[in-house]
Amino acid sequence: MASDGREAFYHGTDTDGRAIRRPMSPHLDIYRFRLSMALSIGNRMAGVASSLGAGLAVAWLAALAQGPRAFSRAQRVATHPLGRLVFLGWGVATTYHFVASIRHLIWDSGARFEKKEIDEDGRRSVFVTAGLCVSLATAFVALSRFRRKGTRA
Repeated sequence: MASDGREAFYHGTDTDGRAIRRPMSPHLDIYRFRLSMALSIGNRMAGVASSLGAGLAVAWLAALAQGPRAFSRAQRVATHPLGRLVFLGWGVATTYHFVASIRHLIWDSGARFEKKEIDEDGRRSVFVTAGLCVSLATAFVALSRFRRKGTRA
C-alpha cells in the first residue's frame, strides 16, 4: 500500500505510553447534511456578526459623545437604507445567537440529545428567532411612527 502521509496520523500513544492506532473522523462524504449542522454553522456566524454589530453600536455611541456634528453624520449613515439593512442583520444575528445559546445551555444540562429532539429543537429555534425578529421589528416601526407623530404636534 502506497503511503500518502495520512498513515502517520493514525499512530499515537495512550496514557500509559503504549502505542495505539487512533481512529480518524469520517470524511464529510460520510455524513448526511442535516439542519443541526447548518444551525451550528449559522450560530458561529451569528456570533461573529453580533460582535461586529456591537462594534458599530459602540462607534454610534462614540459619535453621540463627540457632539452634534459627529452624531448627525452617524445618524445619516444609520438611517440610510443600507445602514438600516446592516442594523436589521445585526438584530437578526444577535437574536438567533441568543436563541441558539439557550439551546446550548439546555444541552449543557445533559438534556435533549436524541436526534429527534435535536431536529425538533432546531426547527423550533428557527421559528422562535423569526417570531422574535418580526415582533421586535414591528415594535421598532410602531415606536418610530409614534415618535414622529409626537414631534409634529
